[in-house]
Amino acid sequence: MSYFYLPKNTLYFPPVEKANKDGILAIGGDLSVERLLYAYESGIFPWFSPGDPIVWWSPDPRFVLYPQKIKVSKSMKQLFKKQAFQVTLDNDFEEVIKNCRYIKREGQTGTWITDGMQEAYTKLYQLGYAHSVEVWQERNLVGGLYGVSLGKIFFGESMFSKMSNASKYGFITITKILEEKGFKLIDCQVYTEHLESLGAEFIRRWQFMEELEEALQAPTIQGSWSDWLK
Repeated sequence: MSYFYLPKNTLYFPPVEKANKDGILAIGGDLSVERLLYAYESGIFPWFSPGDPIVWWSPDPRFVLYPQKIKVSKSMKQLFKKQAFQVTLDNDFEEVIKNCRYIKREGQTGTWITDGMQEAYTKLYQLGYAHSVEVWQERNLVGGLYGVSLGKIFFGESMFSKMSNASKYGFITITKILEEKGFKLIDCQVYTEHLESLGAEFIRRWQFMEELEEALQAPTIQGSWSDWLK
């Protein structure tokens, strides 16, 4: 099978329609801030294993969640009523991505968050494009997630949980906030049963690209989101 190889010195991606049936669009390039932002604006994201070249994806269909469609189960509503966890935003991005990288998940033998990925997304955070959600219990970080925000779309990258329902609590919280802020879409990228239970669904790539273009018409809320919960 042949793939399109990206040169490191040229900021370019082929049209997303050129992706293969698995969603792989291109291989190579780098994880510079400029290329990552260009990728997200183009409906593309990186996902690869340690030791492999960078792989760029644009799957069809795409797994997304519309903030207004978030599903909150009765048991989760009870946890919110009890204020079982405390949630902060952009409080400790580096610790969140580190936990996403190293916390073991059922059915997974390793991580796709390489040294290069961790460094790249930390740079995006420092520039105000990437954001973290921290979930606490008794001052202990027990869950969280991070992603990239452009215009009125949030691209979810990874989440972790050290306690049952912790990451779900954080995800529901940020989804409600994004809805209040007028965000149109959360890009979940690829299917997980966990996200499906929260209301995520498949849409065709052409539809995702249209909604992405519309969402990018709005200005990016760049910088820390730490005061959004105050």
